[in-house]
Amino acid sequence: MPFDLAGKRLLVFVVAYNAEKTIASVLRRIPAELRQPGVEVLIIDDFSKDQTFATSLRLQEEGLHVTRLRTPENQGYGGNQKLGYRYAIDHGFDIVALLHGDGQYAPEKLGDLAAPLVAEQADAVFGSRMIRKAEALKGGMPLYKWAGNQVLSRFQNAMLGTRLSEFHSGYRLYSVAALKQIPFERNSNDFHFDTEIIVQLVLRGLRIMELPIPTFYGDEICHVDGLKYAWDVVKTMCGCRAHSLGIFYDRRFEVITPPPIAGFAQTLKLGYPSSHSLTLESARPGGKVLVWGAGSEDLRAPLARRGVCAEANEGEEVPPDLSSFQQIFLLDAIEHFVDPECFVEKLREAASRTRPEIYITTANIGFFITRFMLLVGEFNYSRRGILDLAHTRLFTFKSLRALMKQAGYTILESRGLPAPFPKSLGDNLLSRMLVRLNEILIRIAPGLFSYEIVLKVKAQPTVKALLAETAETSAALVRELG
Repeated sequence: MPFDLAGKRLLVFVVAYNAEKTIASVLRRIPAELRQPGVEVLIIDDFSKDQTFATSLRLQEEGLHVTRLRTPENQGYGGNQKLGYRYAIDHGFDIVALLHGDGQYAPEKLGDLAAPLVAEQADAVFGSRMIRKAEALKGGMPLYKWAGNQVLSRFQNAMLGTRLSEFHSGYRLYSVAALKQIPFERNSNDFHFDTEIIVQLVLRGLRIMELPIPTFYGDEICHVDGLKYAWDVVKTMCGCRAHSLGIFYDRRFEVITPPPIAGFAQTLKLGYPSSHSLTLESARPGGKVLVWGAGSEDLRAPLARRGVCAEANEGEEVPPDLSSFQQIFLLDAIEHFVDPECFVEKLREAASRTRPEIYITTANIGFFITRFMLLVGEFNYSRRGILDLAHTRLFTFKSLRALMKQAGYTILESRGLPAPFPKSLGDNLLSRMLVRLNEILIRIAPGLFSYEIVLKVKAQPTVKALLAETAETSAALVRELG
């Protein structure tokens, strides 16, 4: 009885490299239930050195619509998969099943693995050899591969927060709708493509289901360098984690459409030393303050509860008169401005008459992690953090002080803030211990260990303002004496 595809189209995609002796068997073993309209077999020979392509052309399997392609040059295991998935997308398929041309994975299981996708119960289905671990050894999996598979999979689960039985099965079926949501074409052409696509699925929040499959190891030639593969997997997982923490930026893992890279939108960082905590602690009750930059709108309510009248500003234009404010908090904003020199000069003019306290916070490019990145040749921007993609200018303590002094400000206070570990790692004992350690290190070497710079400054009067002030006080004195 034909397998009920519920109106969906299935592409059985066979990746083949030097599979001259096995490709006929793989096609022959595709179950009769899938030999129906709506199912197509795509064989992509990845520039084999043997007669794989010629052999596939001679194959005529009853009930199978087979398309045969050969790459103009070897694309690698991952590169071959990219071609197949792009073919599935471009030709309007709903499901694509990955089969290996060497026969290592049982074509007989295709129907069982496709069923959850047809029923829309999953976005990807993996055939796992490790749901029943003992059977993998009975099926001929070498002990070192069996052990390595489990060690790497545990590490990957820990890094991603998943519970997959294995990350290294090549028997996979995907919803084409899911593939459209992830940037799989940015992935490696090498064997760790399989790890990268799992990471993308998980980060995107797509559903992965595992079903047991039999393990078979025959006399096929393994083209995987085990040590290189393991190292590539570890690098991928560490890169993913670093991207998630905002340390590195990697477009492979940008699976959620981000907001435009502009403005100062940011969730509040409260409960530990930060620019937002600084504002709440330093704003004087009964006063009127201007909060400018990151989190300014969100800070108005907690400031109001403390008896502070706050106004918010998230633009780059300086109001002509700031004389009504007793304090100004310029939070993580100056690094976004194309011309901060011009900005602080205009700010001085607007604040020159009453000269309110001005707090300026910005990321410290001299932070030790950034210095280490430079040491190893990295200068990688991210969606957040010191090397935020929206930053146009970067500062150290020295360069920020110089900017403010040259613009006519008196520096009243200079200090550093620790990294926002609770925001990156969650509010827990470890993150708070790291904050405390970071604070201790800041006392020793603020330029090296401060994640953020804090300057408290006051604008000196401009010559124009001072002249007007001189004229006013002189006139008042004349009236008093006269």
